[in-house]
Amino acid sequence: MRANTSRNMQYYSLEQLAIEFVLPTRNKFNNDHEKVSLEVAGNYTVEQLKAKVWVKAGGISACPDFYRKLSPDQFRLMYQKKGQLYEIYDKHQVIQTLDCINYWKALQKSNGKIHLVQKTKASKESLQLQNDLNYLIGYDVTDVSNVHDDELEFTRRKLITPQLNEVSTRDARLYSMDPWIISKPLPEYLLSKICNNNIFIIIHRGTTSLTIKVSIDETPQSILKNFFKKMANKKGLLDIAESHNEEDFVLRVCGREDYIVGDNPIKDFHWVRSCLKNGEEIHFVLDLPPDPALDEVQKEEWPLVDDCTGVTGSHEQLTLEGRDHDKVFTISLWDCNRKFRVKIIGIDIPVLPKNTELTVFVEASILHGQQVLAQQRTPTKAFTEEVLWNVWLEFDIKVKDLPRGARLNLQVYCGKALAQGARGAFQSQDDNMWDIKSKNHMLYYVNLLVINHRSLLRQGEYVLHMWKIPDKGEEQGTIEADKLTSATNPDKQTSMAICILLDRYNYPIALPQSCHDPEIERSGHEMHSQLRKQFEEIISTDPLNPLSVEDKELLWHFKHECLRQPKAYPKFLSSVKWGQQEVVLKTHQLLDRQDVWDRSPLDVGLAMQLLDCRFSDEQVRALAIRKLETLDNSEVLRYLLQLVQSKRTGHFLFWFLRSEVAESMHHRQRYAVILEAYLRGCGTAMLMDFMRQVKVMEALHKVTLEIKNVTAEKYDVSAQAISQLRHKLEKLQSTGFPECFRVPYDPGLRAGVLVVDKCKVMPSKKKPLWLEFKCADLTSISKDTIGIIFKHGDDLRQDMLIIQILLIMDSIWETESLDLCLLPYGCIATGNKIGMIQIVKDATTIAKIQQSTVGNTGAFKDEVLNHWLKDKCPIEDKFQSAVERFVYSCAGYCVATYILGIGDRHNDNIMITESGNLFHIDFGHILGNYKSFLGINKERVPFVLTPDFLFVMGTSGKKTSRHFQKFQDICVKAYLALRHHTNLLIILFSMMVMTGMPQLTSKEDIEYIRETLTVGKNEEEAKKHFLDQIEICRDKGWTVQFNWFLHLVLGIKQGVEKHSA
Repeated sequence: MRANTSRNMQYYSLEQLAIEFVLPTRNKFNNDHEKVSLEVAGNYTVEQLKAKVWVKAGGISACPDFYRKLSPDQFRLMYQKKGQLYEIYDKHQVIQTLDCINYWKALQKSNGKIHLVQKTKASKESLQLQNDLNYLIGYDVTDVSNVHDDELEFTRRKLITPQLNEVSTRDARLYSMDPWIISKPLPEYLLSKICNNNIFIIIHRGTTSLTIKVSIDETPQSILKNFFKKMANKKGLLDIAESHNEEDFVLRVCGREDYIVGDNPIKDFHWVRSCLKNGEEIHFVLDLPPDPALDEVQKEEWPLVDDCTGVTGSHEQLTLEGRDHDKVFTISLWDCNRKFRVKIIGIDIPVLPKNTELTVFVEASILHGQQVLAQQRTPTKAFTEEVLWNVWLEFDIKVKDLPRGARLNLQVYCGKALAQGARGAFQSQDDNMWDIKSKNHMLYYVNLLVINHRSLLRQGEYVLHMWKIPDKGEEQGTIEADKLTSATNPDKQTSMAICILLDRYNYPIALPQSCHDPEIERSGHEMHSQLRKQFEEIISTDPLNPLSVEDKELLWHFKHECLRQPKAYPKFLSSVKWGQQEVVLKTHQLLDRQDVWDRSPLDVGLAMQLLDCRFSDEQVRALAIRKLETLDNSEVLRYLLQLVQSKRTGHFLFWFLRSEVAESMHHRQRYAVILEAYLRGCGTAMLMDFMRQVKVMEALHKVTLEIKNVTAEKYDVSAQAISQLRHKLEKLQSTGFPECFRVPYDPGLRAGVLVVDKCKVMPSKKKPLWLEFKCADLTSISKDTIGIIFKHGDDLRQDMLIIQILLIMDSIWETESLDLCLLPYGCIATGNKIGMIQIVKDATTIAKIQQSTVGNTGAFKDEVLNHWLKDKCPIEDKFQSAVERFVYSCAGYCVATYILGIGDRHNDNIMITESGNLFHIDFGHILGNYKSFLGINKERVPFVLTPDFLFVMGTSGKKTSRHFQKFQDICVKAYLALRHHTNLLIILFSMMVMTGMPQLTSKEDIEYIRETLTVGKNEEEAKKHFLDQIEICRDKGWTVQFNWFLHLVLGIKQGVEKHSA
């Protein structure tokens, strides 16, 4: 919203502005600061203003030597606004666009006051904080060695202001406790478990506990008030002083740092709903609230900068038309009618390719998002250590048509040298034409934003260090995302360098702000019935459906109709010609007037489409942000992989960004700057929590590497390896390992000391560590340890994505009052191929159950699983409840794994809890990228529904049963519910396409979801389709059993990748 406000701000086209400047020097007679009043041109830049003031001050000051010895760059321009000091920071900004000018105008001040304040060195406390932040981020965010200008510090400064504003307005007490609230109504299936709107809760204090009945509509404060009334004469038993009352205490979940506070009814708290869902008792501890002072933020030494920093003004203010050229200081980009061009001076090759018979050329493109606006290439030359072209490439796009976000993309290609006879013929052709038949290979690439962060057109010479395309043996996964980066290669010693020259002008060239046009037409063209039918068909297609040229023309022609239907926004904005200034201006003006979008109900999938890399326009992305701001914290967590006031949301934001900083060289700085802005708003206690977690990760990573060095790359693990691990962990625990830390995948849980004798190295090639910790919170009801698998060598982001999608599916089903008993266990990436996975308690793999009775042939015994469940649930009611949970959870995972194409479903990747909850683990193969063994596709069924699963449901072969009928009904309901959210599922995967996941590298991979969701079929056809899949599983269940038998006998863990037909 803030960006939108500044965009629509009224700019005053004042030729001369009267400003009073308070100087750093003092009057000798009364010791007051000297002052000087000036009338300055409204189109001066801040830099010019500072220079003018400095010269004037040196002439009138009683201390002229002061102004001769020091330069204006050593001083800040400051002004007061609403009791806060703001810095006029952007030296290239035009004076009349400054926020302070409009502020003074609103106050009807005839002249404003600006203070010149000398810059001071950062304090020791500030430097220490910066060092701590760099450590937490895993990157020195102050390093500017590979940025073209001051964009990095500029962005950091701009982010400080909203961060400080958020900190100043947050409720310190609520922030320190961060209650986890669910805003959605209580689903029907949970309401059915509540008797007369009342539930029982157990409140603990010391060794005393009391069970009380409360209404689900009561607030925590009301519950405490009634509790203290009941205990008025028994405070001594609870170790409560007589002077204390309910105001001095809060309710906290036993064993966790989840607080039950605030004005919401108790039914809205996540923990209460979780206990109701799982049929568990609700235990709270009566506790003193944490001290909000522990969450105080260290005072920021950087002054605030205003919202208008970086704003250039309107075209009317910057245009040359009707202006005295002597008074022009900045020119509007929209006045530049010449074509954009770039001079390719040459490239410097660090190491020549071995093949000396190579040629090389540079391809230059103007890109906006993924749209190519114009393209040219240099002539081909022989590949030598230094190649010089000194050639201008003129693009078929005018300077005035360059949109914000446009980037100059430079790619170096090599190819085989032409034979001598063909060389002359080749040179006679147009050098800028592609030789389609030649096999050219891209070696290096780099991007330069044509319009910089200050909205100024780049000018002059640039030496850009390029990124290398990975070789065949190297990881290729993130290359498409990496090619979008505007960062240059920090490795200047060995990287390819390209030297270019952009046109120079006598003035800065600024991209104007799009201004509101009151004359813009509202209605648009009339749409006839045939066209309307065609229009509706276009906007109803899913996000993967490409638009034809005719589709785009139709959408643009009926743009007013598009903007009356929010679901049409992504398609309409894809039809915009972003390389035409008039079209872009018209689009911005239309979006300015549209309140239909703001009034429409939140559609997360729709909003997230506008954050796709296809859309580089700021105003389009601001539309999406405005919508997503209405998500509550629990909903934000479900979508955080693709996108902070809440500590919990901030906790996951920290780890998501930190892992990307470690993983991605190309986008590292951007992630680091955002993470720094978040951390600067965290209190001391939160920063210390992050410090402890990072230290734990580093220590465990070191131990894992040491264990890997002393063990062979095999699946089995020797007793010696386990002994060495335990020795290392004991040594670690006695030498500075944190006494407790928040568990990264579950911040409400604090892990304490390691239970060393339960820790082990797991039998896997990557040697993950099985670790068990005591719970650090002594109020925990359960005596179970906290089990964590620490992994190094696997990219856990794909597992995180699937678990995130499972959570979203669960949320969709919940709105239909379906509880499919999914068990999305904790899983988080904490670094480059480093992460943690939760160990689910009382759970066993199907493989272990099958082997436990008759060995490997247990894979063919239909009754084994049923017998195991009966052993765990000897009481008949408990067993029937377990079977019921099994039916629901099996249905949920059958639907989910089918839609997501999750493969490699052997009996070690499917688990079951002692209460009958089936769940899947290890999502390394998705979207139909299945494994094969000896050239045979291992997955011959759409999902896992084996004879032993059917036996638990009371059926076999083609027979039916009450439980099996229920299973079919649940599957169909769940499947049809997800089909209503096809677009959301496609979008979530689309946004992850370029993140380097090996099974998610192109839009073609996502086509699999369209097929499994039967896009284009009606409900009845979709229902029949899924029931047919169940029958296929019943017919071919023996093939899964055979695969499972092979897995048990041979321990097959690897196979050849093969996409399913």
